[in-house]
Amino acid sequence: MSVTIREVARAALVSVATVSRVLNGKGPVHAETERRIRKVAKRLHYVPHGGARSLITRKTHTIGVLLPDLYGEFFSEVIRGIDLCARRSGYHVVVSSSHSDRTETESMFRAMRGRVDGLIVLYPGTRPPVLKGNLPDGFPVVLLNAPRSRSFDSLNIDNFGGAFAMVRHLVSLGHKKIAFVTGPAENRDASERLRGYRDAVRACSADESKALEVPGDFREWAGYDACRAIRNIRPRPSAIFAANDAMAIGLLCAFREKGIRVPEQYAIAGFDDIPIARYITPPLTSVRVPISALGERATLRVLKAIEDGPRHEWREETLPTALVIRESCGAGARAEDPPAGGVRRVPSVSESHIGKNRQRLSG
Repeated sequence: MSVTIREVARAALVSVATVSRVLNGKGPVHAETERRIRKVAKRLHYVPHGGARSLITRKTHTIGVLLPDLYGEFFSEVIRGIDLCARRSGYHVVVSSSHSDRTETESMFRAMRGRVDGLIVLYPGTRPPVLKGNLPDGFPVVLLNAPRSRSFDSLNIDNFGGAFAMVRHLVSLGHKKIAFVTGPAENRDASERLRGYRDAVRACSADESKALEVPGDFREWAGYDACRAIRNIRPRPSAIFAANDAMAIGLLCAFREKGIRVPEQYAIAGFDDIPIARYITPPLTSVRVPISALGERATLRVLKAIEDGPRHEWREETLPTALVIRESCGAGARAEDPPAGGVRRVPSVSESHIGKNRQRLSG
């Protein structure tokens, strides 16, 4: 039998209301009384009943997280950042995947109603009207990598600037023909990275041929399969930029099987800088995304929205990226990882600066 709050109150010689105030952090209680109650609760192994607490506080102390998928290091790092931050604040996390299916997404929203105090939703295809149609007005929601919204907080990565900077780096190494393995067409991260690639190629006077754009879907086997298409491009590219690290790693595997040397025959770069990127052979040059920090920042934002209630003001934020230069691109091979070396902060590349960059790089 589990210990009840009445038993804790009886053992601590106080009222049930006093125990409730101490354990829920509500209302003033004498310091000595609070110490006694917490000591008794610990000795009796008392665990507050979640349902009863919710009835009192009208909060579940739970955050819902909806991701398009649960596969891969990127998503696991996002979840890690969310979970660590939530636990520090006394919240639990419920994670679900929509598999990028709209019907499944709407079903998850309805299933989480009443079970969570707020939601973190990693876009790619969940549009604000879908959220508004399936959640109560004013419900705390933070969108990750989503278009600007006047109804919800949004937190984005500078995908455009990161891709632009990587292409510019590869051009600085002498590469004028750079292939790009794209992400899924409906994914906003992928489209922004493709846009950054195209604008940088144009600004740097590199080869703009659409034949250099090879379809991908952010998964390892898409990079592996891209090997054949890239080898058939004539004249062949000297560098390959994959829209994420998973595809870059798949590409490296395919090249290794065929005896193609990296970076001697092809320079390769990825995007995200997932943890394993530094340990593969050769270590992968990538655009660093603060993945875990993205999850942590989103959690802090949704907790603030929960605390503020109707007074909360929604806002948008874009996190910067950084180039991480390793051996796979053939520039300054390094065994060490940041902060020892190889990292360059990527400034945000706004639309207003593209013309200036194009003139400077091509002049």
